[in-house]
This record gives sequence, C-alpha cells and structure tokens, in this order.
Amino acid sequence: MTTLSLLHKLKLRKTTTKDKIIRFYDEATEDYEFWSKDFNMHFGYYIPFKTNLFKRDSMLNEMNKQVFDRLDVSKKNTIVADLGCGIGGAIRYGLRKYPLLNIIGVTLSSFQVKEGNKRLKKMNGLILEENYIQTSFKTNSIHGAYAIESFCHSGHDTKALQEAYRILKPKARLVIADAFIKKDENKLYLGSSHCYEKLCEGWSLEGLGNIHQIEKKLKQIGFKNVVIEDISFRVAPSVLHVPFAILGFIFQKLCNKENLKPQSWKNLKGSLYALLSGLHIRDFGYYLITAEK
Repeated sequence: MTTLSLLHKLKLRKTTTKDKIIRFYDEATEDYEFWSKDFNMHFGYYIPFKTNLFKRDSMLNEMNKQVFDRLDVSKKNTIVADLGCGIGGAIRYGLRKYPLLNIIGVTLSSFQVKEGNKRLKKMNGLILEENYIQTSFKTNSIHGAYAIESFCHSGHDTKALQEAYRILKPKARLVIADAFIKKDENKLYLGSSHCYEKLCEGWSLEGLGNIHQIEKKLKQIGFKNVVIEDISFRVAPSVLHVPFAILGFIFQKLCNKENLKPQSWKNLKGSLYALLSGLHIRDFGYYLITAEK
C-alpha cells in the first residue's frame, strides 16, 4: 500500500465524528433488535455443550457472563460502569444475574438513553447521555467497569483508557471485549486493509487499536495485572451468523414492504466486512482484556 493511499484512508476514517456515531446508533437499534432479542450489540462467546450454536443470544449472553466474571466485583451494593452501553443489553443481563448490583451505562445516543431506561425500570440500572471519554463519575468511585465493542468507536483512544482508570477505585478492574488489529495499519495485507476500511466505514469506527500497543498503553496509564486473552475462535461461531442475519433482515423488510434506511445498508455492509475481517487471522483478533487499577 502506498503512503498516499494510506493517508487517504486515514483521512476518510477521521471523518467519523461524534454526530456520525450518534446517528449510527440512533438508526441502527432496529437492526440490532433483529440481531439480538436481548439487544446485545456485540458478538458472542461459544462454549461447546454449554452455549447453543444455533441460538445467537445463547452465545451473546455468554459473552456478557464472561465479562462480569472477570470484573470479580462484590454482588451487593457496588457500582459498575458500562462504558458504551448501547440500549442496555449487557446491563439487563448483569442485573438479572446480580440484582443487588448497581450498573450505570453511558452512551452518546439520546434515543438509546430513552429506550434503554424504559427497559431498566424497577432494576438498579440507569443510562446516561455521556461520552465515555469524559464522564461525570467521581474519581475513584466505581467498583468495576467494562466496555464491550464500544471503545473501537474512538479507535481505542488513550483518553478512554485514562478515563476508565480515573473513575475506578483502587484494585477495581476494567474489562474490555473487542476486536483489535495485530499489527500497524500500514502493515496490513491488501485484502485485510480493504476489509478494515469498509468495516470502519460501515460501523462508524475511528479504527481498531493495535493489541500490542493497547497492552503498553494500559501499563503506562497505571493499570497492573493486565491479562490479554485471544478468544477469536470462541467468537467465530457467532460471527458466522452474520450472513444469515443479513439475509433474514432483508427478507423481513421485503415481506413487510419496507425500505431499508441508508444507515441499515451501512450497518449490514459493516457486519459483512466484520465477517470477512475475521477470516484474516494474521491481521485481526478478538480479545478479552482484564486490567486492575
């Protein structure tokens, strides 16, 4: 890839603004309801003989479980932050499993705040319209925090990691579940680079962090006991649902004589390129990261 073409792609990606991210989630929530009846806006975690290969939410909720298990918080009178909570699928899972927890989520989308809080009535959960890079949480006030496929919208920015560190109590944990690149962008293979560009464009991503650089960043910020788990093959079965979900969504729209919104098309394309990116295992991986303050 030439330096000029790389700069052009980076320039295009930098147009991913706060407004575009908000619009993406405001308009894509319907798409995600088709993906998950529990409104899990992420991929899943497969365990043979435990999760059901043919039921997405079985795997998606298992990802929620894996995240909460790694938080290792007291299940009573503690506050957990969901940094980029979507419409609250993971929050609802956590509160159903641990009803004495208090979970506060943040999202840029006012639509998700409104609809998410409707689903959290009579539960110890709340969604705020805030940016996870600059929250209203007090310093050293949160017992645990997690980010499931949300930090990628800021390119796994150092500011997001620093904010998580600021709000956490000493010895509290941050858990990240997300896709990362395994090398610098300019070293991606041609096919990988194309998929990466289209993935970021479709899902309004600033980019994916380099997993090796992320580990260094976390330690530089002050996190300790950083554990990075490559769970790509655990995630793969849920990723393979993508083409069937796309076809099912389009078929449903056609049967209902409804038009697909432009953002829905972009979201579907992003989903397809997520699948194609996953096939380039030398360049992309999906990881669970646990870090302690």
